[in-house]
Amino acid sequence: MNANFRDNSRSFVANPRNAKESKMNKNDKFKKGMKTRRAVLGDAHVDRAEANKTPFDADFQEMITEYAWGTAWQGTALDVPTRHLITIAMLAALGKEHELAMHLRATQNTGVTPEQLKDVFMQVAIYAGVPAANTAIGIAKTIFAEDS
Repeated sequence: MNANFRDNSRSFVANPRNAKESKMNKNDKFKKGMKTRRAVLGDAHVDRAEANKTPFDADFQEMITEYAWGTAWQGTALDVPTRHLITIAMLAALGKEHELAMHLRATQNTGVTPEQLKDVFMQVAIYAGVPAANTAIGIAKTIFAEDS
């Protein structure tokens, strides 16, 4: 067996107490994640996502709620607006237009301002490319026009 792939499962899973603690921790992360997800994206968005959940994507929805919203968004070193700006910059840089639009709409819930977004998109232009920033700006303009 390759030394990099040792079977360490016995050290954790064999102890029922650890499995119970792990399940409780997972449930806590999910609850915190759902609370954060609702705070950032809004109840209406999350309610739609939950209503559209199927057996095919239920596990995926649970995973993103637990890990993205219940773990990554729970850090204490960054405030919510800063964390949101970083998320928006990464989505813009990666060309994830659907997720970017969703997070741009959510800026009304996180205190991110259009002026901050303009600065972030300038950073995106320099470090990820002008086309990525141009696309992000176009999406933002469309969303801001919808909200007016």
